[in-house]
Amino acid sequence: MKYKRKLEKEIRCPLEWGVEVFGGKWKSRIICVLYSHKTLRYSQLRQELTNISDAVLADMLKELISDGMVERIQYNEIPPRVEYLLTEKGKSVLPILQSICDWSKKNLLINLKENYLPAKAVIS
Repeated sequence: MKYKRKLEKEIRCPLEWGVEVFGGKWKSRIICVLYSHKTLRYSQLRQELTNISDAVLADMLKELISDGMVERIQYNEIPPRVEYLLTEKGKSVLPILQSICDWSKKNLLINLKENYLPAKAVIS
């Protein structure tokens, strides 16, 4: 059964769709954690993502699977075992996330210097 959102989002341009697929607080983190670990079980993913509830993690994984970014592999074993990994489509977003991270590092520092630090403070 394919996951279906309760309310469909109104997407007006490709950028909005991209942000919907990998944006937000948790989706980009899930993508990065899966990339760094290759394959993780649900409990391992939950441990890596501190402060995320089970409900939110489950919903984010369902959306990422529905969008073709993450693959869920279920093994017919006892006890049941499920693993999550990035698809090729999921891996293709990593350069974009890295660019956003680089931009954020640069501009966060500028923003801190301009808006939050006393004139005499020095940050390098």
